[in-house]
Amino acid sequence: MMNKEAVLVVFSGGQDSTTCLFWAKKNFKKVYALSFLYGQKHRKEVELARDIAKEAEVEFEIMDVSFIAHLGKNSLTDTSIEMDQVKPDGSFPNTFVPGRNLFFLSIAAVYAREKGINHIVTGVSQTDFSGYPDCRDAFIKSLNVTLNLAMDEQFVIHTPLMWIDKAETWALADELGVLELVRNKTLTCYNGVMGDGCGHCPACRLRGEGLKKYFASDIYRLRHNNK
Repeated sequence: MMNKEAVLVVFSGGQDSTTCLFWAKKNFKKVYALSFLYGQKHRKEVELARDIAKEAEVEFEIMDVSFIAHLGKNSLTDTSIEMDQVKPDGSFPNTFVPGRNLFFLSIAAVYAREKGINHIVTGVSQTDFSGYPDCRDAFIKSLNVTLNLAMDEQFVIHTPLMWIDKAETWALADELGVLELVRNKTLTCYNGVMGDGCGHCPACRLRGEGLKKYFASDIYRLRHNNK
C-alpha cells in the first residue's frame, strides 16, 4: 500500500529544487531526496545537494544516469559546446538536455514505488521555463497519467513552482524560512559558481532578477519589518 504521508523530491541542489525540498518538509511527514548524475559538467551541484539534504534531515540518494549525456548535444554536458542563450536555429536554449525531466521523473517513480511512495515533487515551472518543453504543465500532467498506467499506481506529481515566477519562488523560500540557505548554499549557475553565481549566464540572470524584484516588493518589506 502506498504511504500517502511520504514524498520523494527530485533534487538537484539548485534554487528551485531546494525550495521544493523545504516545501515538501512542510507538507509531508517523511521526505526523501533523489539526485542524478547525468553527465553534467558541474557535478559539484550533487555534492551541494547532499549537504543540503543532510542539513534538512531528509534521506538522500544519488543515481547515476550518465547515459543521458550521450543521447543529445547540449552545453550542460558537452564541453565542446559554448553556453548560448538559444540554438543557432533559434528553437530553444542549448542548455536544454533532451529527455532529462522525462528520465528523471520516470526513474523517480520506479524508485518511489519500491519505497511505497506515491507523491513526487519536482521544481519545474511554466512561468520561468527558459524555453524547456519538459518544464511545461501539459508535459507533467501527461507523464503523470502515463506513469500511473505504466505501473498501475496512483502517483501524484506535485509542482509547487509551476505557476510562479522567480521573485515568487524567492518569496516562497522566505516564507519557508530558508531564503538565506537557498541564496548561499545552492548552485543554479550554468558556469558552476555557487550562491549568487557568475551573474552572466541565463540561469544567473533569471535568478538575480527575481531576487532583486522580491527584495523590492511590499511582501518582503512587510516580512522584514520594512528594514
